[in-house]
Amino acid sequence: MSSSTLSAVIEKLICRLCLNDFPCGNGTWRNTKDGEERAETESTDALLDLLSCPHSPWQHDVSWSPQALPLRRLAVLAPERLHTHFIYNYFTALHIVDRGVTDIDDGLLKFSKLEELVLSANKISEIPTANLPSTLKILELRANQLSSLNTLTSCPPPPPHLQYLSLSSNTLGSHDVISHLTGRHWPQLVCLDLSDCEFQDQPALLNALSTLPCLKTLVLEGNPFTLAPSYPGLTVDSLPQLSYLDASWISPDERRHFRGLAQMSDLVVGMASATVSVGRLMGIPDPLMTVDDTAPDFPVVSYCYFITYEFLSHQTLAHLKLDTEAKSDTASTARVTDDQQSNKNCEKQTSKPDAGVLVLNYEESCCDTAYVLRHSTSKLSWSESMDFSDTQTHTVSALADLKKFLNRGLHLRLEEEKVLSWPVTSEEVLVTKPSQTVKEKKGRKEKESPVKSESKYKDKKKKSAPELLQDAPIRRILGSVHIPLQSLVRGGQQVKVLCDFGTLHTDSELEATQTHQKALGKKNKESKKKEDKEKKGRGGSGAGQQNTALSKADKGKGNKELDSVTGQLEPVTVELSVELEKWQSASEAHHFLLPHQTPRSRKLGLCCKSGFF
Repeated sequence: MSSSTLSAVIEKLICRLCLNDFPCGNGTWRNTKDGEERAETESTDALLDLLSCPHSPWQHDVSWSPQALPLRRLAVLAPERLHTHFIYNYFTALHIVDRGVTDIDDGLLKFSKLEELVLSANKISEIPTANLPSTLKILELRANQLSSLNTLTSCPPPPPHLQYLSLSSNTLGSHDVISHLTGRHWPQLVCLDLSDCEFQDQPALLNALSTLPCLKTLVLEGNPFTLAPSYPGLTVDSLPQLSYLDASWISPDERRHFRGLAQMSDLVVGMASATVSVGRLMGIPDPLMTVDDTAPDFPVVSYCYFITYEFLSHQTLAHLKLDTEAKSDTASTARVTDDQQSNKNCEKQTSKPDAGVLVLNYEESCCDTAYVLRHSTSKLSWSESMDFSDTQTHTVSALADLKKFLNRGLHLRLEEEKVLSWPVTSEEVLVTKPSQTVKEKKGRKEKESPVKSESKYKDKKKKSAPELLQDAPIRRILGSVHIPLQSLVRGGQQVKVLCDFGTLHTDSELEATQTHQKALGKKNKESKKKEDKEKKGRGGSGAGQQNTALSKADKGKGNKELDSVTGQLEPVTVELSVELEKWQSASEAHHFLLPHQTPRSRKLGLCCKSGFF
């Protein structure tokens, strides 16, 4: 018998209970009624204490069954009753969790009174219903390797009294699996857990579940279709007998609000809508705060700040064409990976931060590629509080990819754009003007009178502000932060957080620190030269020690100044919220579904609303 079969694992666990060894079973360590008490014997109470005492070396793992510890106690009180058939019939619940079980063999049938079987986190790929005791009421198969239910619902039928079935965290999203979740196979089922099973066709699944006559509790969170705005309203209205959905009680008011939602045949359930809002940015130090008054007037330096992030986009044929073109033009597209630090290599760029489509690869995605669109807020000049008030709605049709995207989270970046402006010289003006032919120049001289040209020259001379020519903007990422969004997959509707980028230093502060360090190094070199001269003249080292002490004092003073500036800085924060659209009533869904629109035009309308066309 293979050690990976269920019965073999259970036999090992029973053997580890040591039912025939000290302090259990019959042995010389027991006090008998007719026998004499000897020094090497123990009383029954003392033997029982050894089973449950926290520091006892005879305490064994009994978490795999509620009957394990009572059985050990029984082995102390009445060891003569513990024969093989009695032990098998004694167990009514088995919790074999993460034990490496691969097969459910017919050895499980020995447990003829088994009512609860928990096999979570194992490696089971098939459930032969012929090897399940007919007395089972609870069956949990969470986080296994199930992809089909054919063997579980085949002849013979599953346990007829089964009331609780958990299939969560298995890959069971196919239409073939849905056909096995009907009342014909599970007539007594009260509670069903299908969370994280990758179901995408909500109407087909609800149609099958509506045939379960006793279903009262249903768990569906973590499936891709739960991200759609029609969830949970469509589920509540399609299953009127349901009392609990995703561990939440369905109130009469909630059921009344969603009444009629299941009758909307044109309901768009395969799309999700997420709204990302970027609010107030605070804590950035003034970049011009430490500018020296004696610095030259030019170049004129200006700073502006903006926030960028990527979000999954609606897949269209246009995006597919862009992906094909991206293979030959790598400058217009970029490959997004988990390493967001690669963006720091591009400090200078002239393209807009929201230009282009980024391709996001998922190793376990059902699609080859998923497209994300880079979005940037408006650019704001520095102030103590910069309110972006940026709200962007993203509509996504690939719900499975959206689930993976939300599980990875959102990467928010704070970027700075620095522009240097220089006065335009006369030579640059001539270069920028279009070239003229000799005839055009001659004709223009004839038309212009000397008086007019002289007045024109005087007007130019009166202008005090010189014309400025801007360099290409210099961009750099000041900080990035990762925002977890798993709660949206687990049933949450909104994530609202104050993102912390940490403390930042301005360019002027960094330059001042570097200048101070250079000056300090130069001073140390000069003092060292002076020390060497004095050594040669005096032959002593006292002056050298004094100079060294002075240099250390200067260095410590510089560090204290830098620390004092750092201590005054506040962390840079920005407000962010990500919200999934959920219909709160059937009337809200009715307003969304305009009567004159076809399903195709509704989808186009959704995309146009989000700016993807």
